[in-house]
Amino acid sequence: MKKGELVVRKIRNGTVIDHIPAGQALNVLKIIGVKGDSIIAIVMNVESKKIGKKDIVKIENKELSMDELNRIALIAPTATINIIREYEVVEKKKVTIPDKIINIFKCPNPNCITNQPREPIKPVFKLISKRPLIFMCEYCGTYIYRKDILAQFVS
Repeated sequence: MKKGELVVRKIRNGTVIDHIPAGQALNVLKIIGVKGDSIIAIVMNVESKKIGKKDIVKIENKELSMDELNRIALIAPTATINIIREYEVVEKKKVTIPDKIINIFKCPNPNCITNQPREPIKPVFKLISKRPLIFMCEYCGTYIYRKDILAQFVS
């Protein structure tokens, strides 16, 4: 082991989320709903050749669904996902911000039909911009921004 080298043990089965922007690891865990009973390793603010500083999250015995990948993309668009089985990476993918989001977050407009208790309509948002991240509600036209999306998950 080299001086100053970071050592985090390998996981047998599960998911490694790498290249998370520095300081966002805990938000990634919140946004995908990982509970305290999971075995989790979090490394924060480590050097990255790609993005300067990054966070890494290892979750044992969990493979992420497409819905969870879409959620991660909203707050960590640089993230890469490694699926681990028997200590080996069997799949590697980058998250991508989807063009359409269905029923992941709520419309910020309290008068939107998707927020009315008598209307069983799921919120649908269309991607307007990746940088800055902006979605538009397909029902009422209200814009929602990255900070507002994050606030819905971490509050």
